[in-house]
Amino acid sequence: MTTITLSPQECLFPLGTVDVADAVNRTVPAEDVSAALARHARGDWGDVSEEDEAQNDLSLMPHAGRLCSVYHDRYGVKFRIITDGDRSKTSILLARD
Repeated sequence: MTTITLSPQECLFPLGTVDVADAVNRTVPAEDVSAALARHARGDWGDVSEEDEAQNDLSLMPHAGRLCSVYHDRYGVKFRIITDGDRSKTSILLARD
């Protein structure tokens, strides 16, 4: 199981409860998950389309909508980080999930 801790000063928005899917825990190195989550929390959306990036930027307003980022680990495995619109939960999933 991956344990991730970020200080509130590192985050542009609340992450809520962070849920890392079992498939991510089995596949993606924990350091890559932690680094990606830190990027997500800072508003670096990774490899999303321009449209998704613009939507994320609009969704930074409190409770305006979900935030979705896409990253690749050191081996090229693609995974997503999604924070719910109400900021109660952040899920980390393989892109195929």
